[in-house]
Amino acid sequence: MSVSWDVFNENVKEFPTVVPLPDDEFYPLDDAKSLRAAVKGFGTDEQVILNILCQRSSAQRQIIIECYHRTFFRYLIADLKSDLSGNFENVIVGLMMPTERYCAHQLHKAFRSKSHDVLVEILCSRSHEEVAKIATAYEDMYDSSLASDIKKETCGSYQRLLLLILQKLNDQSCGYGDFAYDPDIASQQARIIFKAVKGNFRTDENAFLDIFGYAAQRRHQTCLIFHEYQRISGKSIEETLKSQTSGVLLNSLLTIVKAVNNRALYFAERLHRAMKGLGTDDNSLIRIIVSRCEIDLLNIMFEYERIYGKTLFSAVKEETSGYYRRSLLTIIGMEQLVKSMPSPSSCCSLTSLSDRQIPWYQSQQSLGWHIRETIRKFQN
Repeated sequence: MSVSWDVFNENVKEFPTVVPLPDDEFYPLDDAKSLRAAVKGFGTDEQVILNILCQRSSAQRQIIIECYHRTFFRYLIADLKSDLSGNFENVIVGLMMPTERYCAHQLHKAFRSKSHDVLVEILCSRSHEEVAKIATAYEDMYDSSLASDIKKETCGSYQRLLLLILQKLNDQSCGYGDFAYDPDIASQQARIIFKAVKGNFRTDENAFLDIFGYAAQRRHQTCLIFHEYQRISGKSIEETLKSQTSGVLLNSLLTIVKAVNNRALYFAERLHRAMKGLGTDDNSLIRIIVSRCEIDLLNIMFEYERIYGKTLFSAVKEETSGYYRRSLLTIIGMEQLVKSMPSPSSCCSLTSLSDRQIPWYQSQQSLGWHIRETIRKFQN
């Protein structure tokens, strides 16, 4: 289970909304048979499909895929694609891919469509471990390295930043890992940013980008750097970036700052942007919910309600329809559970889901039990 840091040396566990069924409740052959019946012949039983696939973990779905093929000599994903359509198909087919392969697929689509916003969202918001898995999956799926395609499709400082994000930090003298904590080094690096801003930004750009490019590999240390920068400059790092950069580079740097400080809040803002105004950005809505549901979607839901005064459940319910809506709400499936919990902290630190505030979350198993109970009530 991942850990996110804030500058005040507190941490918060990241909680998913989709967790594995216990071994004594998971029967992949039964699931495979039910899915085959749901897509066989005329008509499709969409409810059966979402009941099964939206309530199994990614690893369990891979077992179901194998069992389906061994039993029926057919490919489950191909059968689903032939029977489903539209956004509901995008949700279900997305769930059938392991998270790192799903993100790799989204990156490949983004390269083809020049969607730099998607590149930034995926690469600048993930931990280095997540990015490394995505890069491995990308090369396996497309016979081309992620780094080489970044070089082909991007340029300048933006390109250098993305390539740094892919690299493993070898020099650990500046603090490495989530538990790195060195105020003296943080002060030195804050002054590097300050010098770059006050002097010739282009001259000091490499050192400047190094701090941001490796931020995900030393999140706690980077929070200290940003905190120290504000102390010595009198301006937040966000204000400074907006005055010194623009375009896709600015978007990338701001994403890194938000992900380091409060990743769940960053995704909550992205979800709100996808649903506000006329029309819905269904691609972004699906991509975030599918890719985060087994990592930290519960944290994202807390931040969404804290900032916007309504639940993510209710927002998605208003913006979607049909089995597309049902599939997303089943993945979220937490409105009643969230309302039964203590309110998130009113401050911006990452402590709203700490063990101190929610003592009954002692294990992922207990979390899974509450999620499944909530989903059963929702379906009834």
